[in-house]
Amino acid sequence: MSVRIDIAGLRPERIAAVPSPLAELGMALHALSEPGHHPGLQGWVTGVTARLDTHLADRMCEADFLWRSTFSDLFLPFAGVAGRSTLPGATLAEDLDLLDKLTDEQFVDAAMEFTCALPYGAQGPSALADADVRRRALELAASRGPRQVRFAERLLCDPPRIRAWVRQFVQDCDEAFFAETWSRLKHQLAADARHKTDLLLRRGMAEALAAVSPTVTLDENAATITVDKLGSCSSATADGGLLLVPTSLGWPHLSVLHRYGWQPVLHYPVGSPELAAPPSVEQLALRMSALSHPVRMRLCRHLARSAYTTSELAQFHDMTAPEISRHLSVLKKAGLVSTRRRGRYVLHQLDVTVVARLGSDFLEGILR
Repeated sequence: MSVRIDIAGLRPERIAAVPSPLAELGMALHALSEPGHHPGLQGWVTGVTARLDTHLADRMCEADFLWRSTFSDLFLPFAGVAGRSTLPGATLAEDLDLLDKLTDEQFVDAAMEFTCALPYGAQGPSALADADVRRRALELAASRGPRQVRFAERLLCDPPRIRAWVRQFVQDCDEAFFAETWSRLKHQLAADARHKTDLLLRRGMAEALAAVSPTVTLDENAATITVDKLGSCSSATADGGLLLVPTSLGWPHLSVLHRYGWQPVLHYPVGSPELAAPPSVEQLALRMSALSHPVRMRLCRHLARSAYTTSELAQFHDMTAPEISRHLSVLKKAGLVSTRRRGRYVLHQLDVTVVARLGSDFLEGILR
């Protein structure tokens, strides 16, 4: 399983390593929503949360599907600008201006990615134009909660209103906590981007990609970049470029933007913190046995990012609900999956804190 990027015809000068303040803000919001994904950021998360204004905290919950699962492509808007060669902005304001250049269809489809499972790697109907997609989007938003439903309804009915909401929200986050964080991180990210650029110029693409992550490889004969991830999909640079965007807050996520019609982006972490000690031998044996099945590993990939119902998982994996339930039962007996009820929906989610104790290799594999 892997993500493949066809780079046939890609010119070396169309590859760029550049930090993005908006992308880093997206990772900051994700870390605040899912601190279990980021064991090394607990101190930062606690400090930010303690001084967060309650009104801003409520707004974070209102649209958390934009960053909780991983984070929406809306935080990488430069990749969707026509021409597929736009670089990230040097400032948050410049990145927000690039967000304004996306069409309403691009904006809505990127925002709804995690709630209605729109076609991602191929051209498909827009939630704005297709009634069935719209209905499915609202149904899936309902399983996330009433706030998410209201936000999704406003997004579908009045995209300009939500565009303004997002801009104001980002600006408020910048004032509340991100400006201070970015001032500390931007020099590290700029230095890493310069290092990758130097590798590209002096040693070539293969070494630069290997420095991004050992899970990223280049087959020059096939003109293909392969990223080892628990998922199978593909993209192409076509007549555009390839962007390498570093993140300090993003470990262990190695994200690949491969949205149809957008410029491919490798959003990669520049550091990795220490993880907790492993569990007892008995617990380890039970949990590793539960994770030995490939279907359960793929289920963990989804459940590590967000809570899902059995029917949603069945749809994602092209299996029946009873089959999914049997695999979930094994994971729950091993203490790896928790279940909660929200209205008429039963949601399952991976306990990433427990998984982290199994070791960094597995955690990185399912969260990459």
